[in-house]
Amino acid sequence: MSPVTIAVLVLAAIVLIIFLTTVVKLNAFISLFIVSLLLAAIALPEKDLIAIMKEGFGSTMGSIGFLIIFGAIIAVVLDKSGGAVSIANFILSKMGTNNAASALAITGFITGFPIFCDSGFIIMSGLAKTFSSRSKIALSFLAVVLATSLYAVHCLIPTHPGSLAAAGIIKVNLGTLILWGVLFAIPATVVAYFWTKWRTRNDKFIADAENETDEQLNRLHALPAVSLSLLPVVIPLFLISLGSFVKVIGLPDGLLKNLINFVGQPVIALFIGVMLALPLLQKVNIKSLNQILETAIEKAGPILIVTAAGGMFGLVIKETGVGQYFGEVLMKTGLGLAVPFLVAFILKTAQGSSTVAIITAASLVVPMLPALGLDSENGKLLAMIALSAGSMMVSHPNDSYFWVVNRFSGIPIDTSLKVYTPATIVMGITVFILALAVSFVIL
Repeated sequence: MSPVTIAVLVLAAIVLIIFLTTVVKLNAFISLFIVSLLLAAIALPEKDLIAIMKEGFGSTMGSIGFLIIFGAIIAVVLDKSGGAVSIANFILSKMGTNNAASALAITGFITGFPIFCDSGFIIMSGLAKTFSSRSKIALSFLAVVLATSLYAVHCLIPTHPGSLAAAGIIKVNLGTLILWGVLFAIPATVVAYFWTKWRTRNDKFIADAENETDEQLNRLHALPAVSLSLLPVVIPLFLISLGSFVKVIGLPDGLLKNLINFVGQPVIALFIGVMLALPLLQKVNIKSLNQILETAIEKAGPILIVTAAGGMFGLVIKETGVGQYFGEVLMKTGLGLAVPFLVAFILKTAQGSSTVAIITAASLVVPMLPALGLDSENGKLLAMIALSAGSMMVSHPNDSYFWVVNRFSGIPIDTSLKVYTPATIVMGITVFILALAVSFVIL
């Protein structure tokens, strides 16, 4: 089967998932399973398609399963205890209710440095809902602003494994790249903010009947102190930051390094966050505690399943080889800075993971840098920014982060596709255009 035929099949599969989930309103997991099975059966007839689907599902579940469960527990405890309202009251008192979206964007940008975008969104999704309730601003606006601010940092700054590994492959100065990454991540976040604001301009605030109102919480019990409420959010972020920092500076081997590496793992950091969240529950007995934990796990279950199914679909697409084929074709075109951008863009769109896309694209592009005129120090830096820009787009149903944003925010799938997915395109194109403009000055 020719690569062009496979590309058509992959595109048809993506369209079919969108049709089944938004038009037919079929369950997302069933839609992803059916389409993955059909695509694997047609495009990969000689491979063990069930084994591929199991691997994609299981590896995704293994990589983010604990994060989702512990993140859900923290979110539910903050909700039930009034901790989320306490944090929201504090931040909004400093920035003003009308600036709720800006406050979330800044918070997401800063916390995105050390933490994966999916972990960050899981931890802070409850804040987006509380901000929406307090400010009466549409949740679709606030949730996507948070998601894109985290995403910009995740794709552009080499405190994250994809960009870090790609930087090693291309051999660029890490300190300089971090600075450049920050400078390019800022306009990416800003343009996503204004895109989302425009796209959701007609969306109305809808009260969430499942969540208690501020007045109900205040009647039931006094809100916990903001300092205690922040601990389950801030401490995991700090520990993950510390773990990342230690890896960058190369702390000498020893007990301190081992301890920091242990508590800096996202799973352990979030579990510590759970332990810090539980004291917020006032006068709770083991029965009511178990009820809260069961509620959190029940909320996490569907999210786990759909997110893992997105990973399954992504691996099926990856196994077709369509992304790598078109990446190799593009490298022969001599399009300069557009080549790393387009290679990463195709790989990201085809298989879903920004991390896999940028690492794979870097490996494909590095031999071509001299021919593309990008083998100088500045050229390598711009190639990295172009790779990062390409790895942003397009986040759609084969990206596990798409499902994390969709499920933890609670916004409809069609809203995610109409607002969040195009936002990732706008971000990627903006960063590439800026990199192209800079190339005319420094190359």
